[in-house]
Amino acid sequence: MKISVANPIYDSVFKFLMEDERIAKTVLSALLKKEVESVEMRRHEHPNITRDNLSMFRIDFAARIKEDDGTTRLVLIELQKTWLDTETLRFRRYLAAQYNAEENMVKEGENEGYALPMIAIYLLGHRIGDIDAPVVYVGHRALDYDGHEVANGDKDPFIHSLIHDSIIVQIPLLHGKINNRLDKVLSVFDQKKRTSKSQQIINLEEDMYESDPEMMRIVHRLSLATMSAEVRQEMNDEDEFYSVIEARDTQVMRLNKKLSEQQSKLSEQQSKLSEQQSKLSEQQSKLSEQQSKLSEQQSLLSEKDSQIKTMAQVMQGNGVPLEIIARSMNKSIEEVEALLKS
Repeated sequence: MKISVANPIYDSVFKFLMEDERIAKTVLSALLKKEVESVEMRRHEHPNITRDNLSMFRIDFAARIKEDDGTTRLVLIELQKTWLDTETLRFRRYLAAQYNAEENMVKEGENEGYALPMIAIYLLGHRIGDIDAPVVYVGHRALDYDGHEVANGDKDPFIHSLIHDSIIVQIPLLHGKINNRLDKVLSVFDQKKRTSKSQQIINLEEDMYESDPEMMRIVHRLSLATMSAEVRQEMNDEDEFYSVIEARDTQVMRLNKKLSEQQSKLSEQQSKLSEQQSKLSEQQSKLSEQQSKLSEQQSLLSEKDSQIKTMAQVMQGNGVPLEIIARSMNKSIEEVEALLKS
């Protein structure tokens, strides 16, 4: 039987869900693949959806987890969730704040003065790169120079104070198939189950969970969220906020496309101008060459005229009549007279 419940991708619904301690233990146990014996929600941050910034919902948990050897340890869990592509710097800034927080230091016991071990969990409403795995575990290992694992290196409080493990969930890759406990828990986030009428509602097959009391508690809690006027209003506010973001992004895309087209036209015009300048330069080069040849010819002509004048002057000085001088030079008497006077 299908049951309609609130979509936990919404920050308001997710917050409402995780405020139930038993559900928080169920979700975190599935993600950590370890039993969470107790969990306490610490400071949490809910986005101010009236501001024009990207949403990043955060919750801090102090959780006591049971290790495989039966021992327990207290860890700090930083859970961050976002709908949109978010720059990693935003995540890093928040983690840096947690590293610097005095309240995250161990106050008593043999590990006093060290920071609580921290695990960062990212629930992403988008894909990252070409990674096809819906859930990615990024852990740290203590190795020596030769790559051999250092004994007890993963348990040392000094190491835990400086580095952390991460779990990344790509919600768009949740496929609905249930192969393990985590798949079952995350199946309520599968966005393929959204109704066609409203993305605020998802349809779950109640029969899939009825034999699992913890999952039925999650389903009933999500169902209860649909009846909360406050949660519904916050969901509407989130939709309004993201519609503004989407409209803005659409406008930015249009402006970028227009700018790209203008840049393409400008580039084409610049290419034509460059081609014209190249042709003009070529023509100027030819003109310069012609002017150089003309100058050379004028120089030769001037030199020839000078030689003829000299010859005429010599002949005149030797008493040769102008008529003979003109005839020998194939010029008129007037031209010879003008040449001698120049």
